[in-house]
Amino acid sequence: MQASDRFNINSQLEHLQAKYVGTGHADLNRFEWAVNIQRDSYASYIGHYPMLAYFSIAENESIGRERYNFMQRQSYR
Repeated sequence: MQASDRFNINSQLEHLQAKYVGTGHADLNRFEWAVNIQRDSYASYIGHYPMLAYFSIAENESIGRERYNFMQRQSYR
């Protein structure tokens, strides 16, 4: 691998990190990265009705209660 290849790869990575929040950055530690992943997952569960229905059936709760629980978990962690 040549130096120009490494520079190109690093510049592409920096571009992606600036464009998309979830890809992280150089100063992001492991805990913050894990919290971002967890929040993204909760947001996805809330936004996709079939997943929300699946969790509500699995936990024997109403869909509204599951949505509320996911929003609470998303905001406190």
